[in-house]
Amino acid sequence: MRRRGFIAGLAGAALTRPFGVWAQPSTPVIGFLSSGSPNLRVALTAAFRGGLMQAGYVEGQNVAIEFRWAEDHYDRLPAMAADLVRAPLAVIAAMTLPAALAAKAETTVIPIVFFSGGDPVEDGLVSSLSRPSGNLTGVALYLNRLGAKRLELLRELLPAARAFALMVNPTNQNAAGQIADAEAAARGIGVQLRVFQAASGSDFPKIFATLADQQIEGMILGADPFFRSLRNELIALAERRRILVIYYDREYAADGGLISYGNRIDDAYHDVGVYVGKILKGAAPADLPVAQPTKFELVINLKAAKAFGLRVPPTLLARADEVIE
Repeated sequence: MRRRGFIAGLAGAALTRPFGVWAQPSTPVIGFLSSGSPNLRVALTAAFRGGLMQAGYVEGQNVAIEFRWAEDHYDRLPAMAADLVRAPLAVIAAMTLPAALAAKAETTVIPIVFFSGGDPVEDGLVSSLSRPSGNLTGVALYLNRLGAKRLELLRELLPAARAFALMVNPTNQNAAGQIADAEAAARGIGVQLRVFQAASGSDFPKIFATLADQQIEGMILGADPFFRSLRNELIALAERRRILVIYYDREYAADGGLISYGNRIDDAYHDVGVYVGKILKGAAPADLPVAQPTKFELVINLKAAKAFGLRVPPTLLARADEVIE
């Protein structure tokens, strides 16, 4: 729904209005800002709509959604966020940390519900988890801060290894936190950690070739929507180069990856939809505490283990929440 002509003269003034007096259309409009691609987020977008439906809102009936997709080009997000806030939105759903930071930079008026894999206080989204200030709240999965646990799991698979790797996307603001977390974990157990940066798919083959040449057998994949978009390519490279990779999202293991540890991202998208619905009904972001995960899932793909010629320790299998055969 585009009404730029109608609100062009009001856009600048609206950004300075006190929170709560933003003019909304009779049918509320949600701005949906994502750093990913729509064709690769079908299931996640469905989960978001499911959360909206739980709150009583159905797209095309009593709510409209304006989508903006950055197609994994994070540098496009500021312009997309600026474009969204020119419309008479009721709320913005910002579905990654880069999207949330871009939306926050554009408005202090329109409520923003974010999904983030990091710590939203450290990342500057909110001042408090229990009572966020300003116009933001959301769902935080802490996918970025599970390096210690993922390294521990990798070491169970490779007990003799003395060096591991971490791959991050340097264009994502969460990269520094992921590196610090994993490096601290590596020092704690007395192993080396090599950090590799991948900002495009063309970086993947070179990184995996380097890992193989340096005989680094295990890698932690950093949490990043861009990586998720190319997960099949990453899984294939890992198998070809015989690198055991631990992923942050169950979808990697479901698509043939060896092991994953983290939260259900589809559940988080659903919860963002629920929060958006609550705001549409009149709740203020400051009154909605940032939702945090209550369960972390360990998923092991035995078919992938067989392809690697790997025997997964029975103690590890017994702890798995899901074993794919």
